Amino acid sequence: MADTLHPPIEPHDRGMLDVGDGNLVYWEVCGAPEGKPALVVHGGPGSGCTPAHRRLFDPSRYRVVLFDQRGCGRSTPRAGDPATDLAHNTTEHLVADVERLREHLGVERWLLSGASWGSTLLLAYAERHPERVSEIVITAVTTTRRSEIDWLYRGLARFFPAEWAAFRAGVPDADLLPGYRRALADPDPDVRARAALAWHAWEDATISLDRAATAPPYSARPLPAMLDRARLCAHYFSEGAFLPEGVLLREAGRLAGIPGVLLHGRLDLGSPLDTAWELARAWPDAELVVFEDSGHSGTRAMTARKRAALDRFARG
Repeated sequence: MADTLHPPIEPHDRGMLDVGDGNLVYWEVCGAPEGKPALVVHGGPGSGCTPAHRRLFDPSRYRVVLFDQRGCGRSTPRAGDPATDLAHNTTEHLVADVERLREHLGVERWLLSGASWGSTLLLAYAERHPERVSEIVITAVTTTRRSEIDWLYRGLARFFPAEWAAFRAGVPDADLLPGYRRALADPDPDVRARAALAWHAWEDATISLDRAATAPPYSARPLPAMLDRARLCAHYFSEGAFLPEGVLLREAGRLAGIPGVLLHGRLDLGSPLDTAWELARAWPDAELVVFEDSGHSGTRAMTARKRAALDRFARG
């Protein structure tokens, strides 16, 4: 994948932003100090930002900001610690964190880039603060409606019945997501570890048909990172991402005038194409590009197209 990305680059500035409620959010900046501002909104919830995210941006043209959302990565406290109270970890809090970070860094408007859960969060931010957004580039579009969550954690069972049966057996509760939410906050570390492993084994199954995937399996992460991610996923998905059902599509008209590129795989089982198609219809300034051979994890062609879109917006 090296030829589809810009060369590796290190941050020239970083810090911990106090966002209140006892939370410190890690942020970093790389690229040109006077370049076009861009924000990377990572997926998960709870996946954290990575060095690869930096490499989608031309470092001579972009001032790239990355951050770890509350509870994960280098932000503190970590969600994988059952003592961490997640009452102040909601989409509303994360949107406020993004705006606080923008103000802290003195950014007037910035391009937003994200994938999967990151698209949900950046859309929520952009619809709340459209005047602060210059362009948007999304891969693997999701809006985290309850219908999308139900498909991912129940509907997909018809494709992977054995794997879903193992996932279902991971907690005794009849209500699956709240059951995992409780298990991942259990004081017993063995209970938490088993739940995190079972959670990510199911997510690995949902991307198992992504033959040309550019991302590693979810279960390849260290256990502490899996604990953070699984607990945050269960927390958000048990609550419909703390959003009114369908609100991001209903209010997509607020994005009018913001150029967007939506990149989605036709073979994305976890996030079927209809959500990206609905968003493109509701947002007239968005271009939808469908990759026939790509699933949720993306392909080299999708990565190259995302870089090309970002390069084009940098020139523009």
